[in-house]
Amino acid sequence: MASENGEKVEIGLNAVPQETHKPKKDWVLLSLRMVAFFATASATLVMTFNKQTKSFVVATVGSTPITATLAAKFNQTPAFVFFVIANGNASLHNLVMIVMEVLGPRYDYKGLRLALIAILDMMTMALASAGDGAATFMSELGKNGNSHARWDKICDKFETYCNRGGAALIVSFVGFILLFIISVMSVIKLLKSNRINHASP
Repeated sequence: MASENGEKVEIGLNAVPQETHKPKKDWVLLSLRMVAFFATASATLVMTFNKQTKSFVVATVGSTPITATLAAKFNQTPAFVFFVIANGNASLHNLVMIVMEVLGPRYDYKGLRLALIAILDMMTMALASAGDGAATFMSELGKNGNSHARWDKICDKFETYCNRGGAALIVSFVGFILLFIISVMSVIKLLKSNRINHASP
């Protein structure tokens, strides 16, 4: 069919439908989320099951030693409890984001989906940072003590407990670094989306 000015307009079966803009899967971001999930989940599990029981000689009656059995557990220290909660929250957040990226709807109304994800990423990163900082402080105190406050160190007595806690901290810091990178990438994606939306008529 020809228009009045002589140009041809294709209609019917030969017409090419206008493409609708759908956000593509970001495999780099998805991979970072998976690694961050495994890091924070590992830190959560290692600290949750971190426990050591040890017997100490506290007195001697004649030739008979009197022993006391003590147990070091993560839930005896509020900072370690907060560490577990923060890393557990980060694990859950990344798991939900992975499921949404793979199975969730792809439609994003004016960048609202990206904005929500960016906000949640930053909140998760901040919570993980606070948990890591609190646990690091208590770990340093347990390793070296504080002579000014007359607080004794415990890592010379509960070496296994401290080593496991240190491993959980290292893995958690890896997860935090990944969360920081993910948060930056989420903000960049949001800015790009806003630029495209403003540029489109």
